[in-house]
Amino acid sequence: MWRLSESILGENEEQQDNLFSDQEALCSVSPLQRVYGFAACLLAGFICMFLSMIVFIKPIKFALLFTFGNMLAIGSTTFLIGPMQQLSMMMDPVRAYATSMYVGCVVLALICALWIHSKILTLLAIICEICVLVWYSLSYIPFARRMVSNVTIRLFDTEI
Repeated sequence: MWRLSESILGENEEQQDNLFSDQEALCSVSPLQRVYGFAACLLAGFICMFLSMIVFIKPIKFALLFTFGNMLAIGSTTFLIGPMQQLSMMMDPVRAYATSMYVGCVVLALICALWIHSKILTLLAIICEICVLVWYSLSYIPFARRMVSNVTIRLFDTEI
């Protein structure tokens, strides 16, 4: 914080150049605090997903809780690796398609639940969201998507 006030006041111009290049100085969190934040966010996401199973009979409430729980669970890794690293990993050429499909399904589920109020469309959007979330998660495991594609080719004579 002292470095920030010095750079704003212009007292130390040498540190001003280094201020924005070193993001850790502005928002430093200890490794233990990062793990606590990760665990809390992940736990909150799992609780929301569990609560969504309780209200499964009401698809709109289910979609809201389930989608919010998914976003919390995926966002929890931001505490461990940082927001910029998380975004760069999500936009990696290997994951860019899966990420865009996941974000699209999340938006579609929320639109169906909040704006259209259609239970059938909301349920279909949630099923699509779950499938894309599995596909997105498989992108973090080496060769997992290729293995799933080979299994679907052999079982159903079609490729994912």
